[in-house]
Amino acid sequence: MVLEQVSLNKAFGGEQGVWQHIARETGTPMRFSVFVPEHGPGEKLPVLWYLSGLTCTHANVTEKGEYRRACARHGIIFVASDTSPRGEGVADDEAYDLGQGAGFYVDATQAPWAPHFRMRSYIEQELPALLGEHFPADLSRQGITGHSMGGHGALTIGLRNPGRFRSVSAFAPIVAPLQCPWGEKALTAYLGDDRADWRAYDAVALIEDGARLPDLLVDQGEADNFLEGQLKTHLLAQACAAAGMPATIRMQQGYDHSYYFISSFMEDHVDWHAARLKAD
Repeated sequence: MVLEQVSLNKAFGGEQGVWQHIARETGTPMRFSVFVPEHGPGEKLPVLWYLSGLTCTHANVTEKGEYRRACARHGIIFVASDTSPRGEGVADDEAYDLGQGAGFYVDATQAPWAPHFRMRSYIEQELPALLGEHFPADLSRQGITGHSMGGHGALTIGLRNPGRFRSVSAFAPIVAPLQCPWGEKALTAYLGDDRADWRAYDAVALIEDGARLPDLLVDQGEADNFLEGQLKTHLLAQACAAAGMPATIRMQQGYDHSYYFISSFMEDHVDWHAARLKAD
């Protein structure tokens, strides 16, 4: 698979790169960033995936996430993908919460989205294969995290793929798309009106239906203006408690939805993942 280097910079002894390829799943050019820490010849490193939120690309966390120092210290590859297919001929919407920049990490089944909006398969299948082919990644040691819509992606991908991820965390995730305006709008557009088809993309519903994680870390700002109407963190806490699923859900006083919040707790999350991604 052909991979084009967009940029490459030395950082904390390792390399921060941005790469582009023509994706099989979306049929479009896709960009992603990869931080590879300094490592020995032939050494394979664990991987931490990061999924971004509405309106974002790979660039938001790459430029503002402040993860490199911690990843260099622990020897963890950090991968940040885009949030949707983009470009001429790709369906879009004038609203920020649908279309390009708002893929919701689903495989769309409805027109006009179905031909390109296959972010579930891109993240679960295509991009990991690409990473394993071109980077020193140990795919037996993967963790996943994300923010907002990307937190929804991290939770649902982790829950749907038992055994693949040793660690799952999230920053201010959308936990129950079936029960919030963002989710109802996006899932109706991408998947149709049958709400049963939505449950595979709802963390609370997946837990109610029997999916489990070995443990979970979530940070949520108490001053987040999306908390009550869209994120509804309490529903995740209730679902985990009812299922007996271990979860550390921390409400952080005074923090909002921005990268000021994310960067404040990124090192904590990398440390938490690192403890679970160590070699056996």
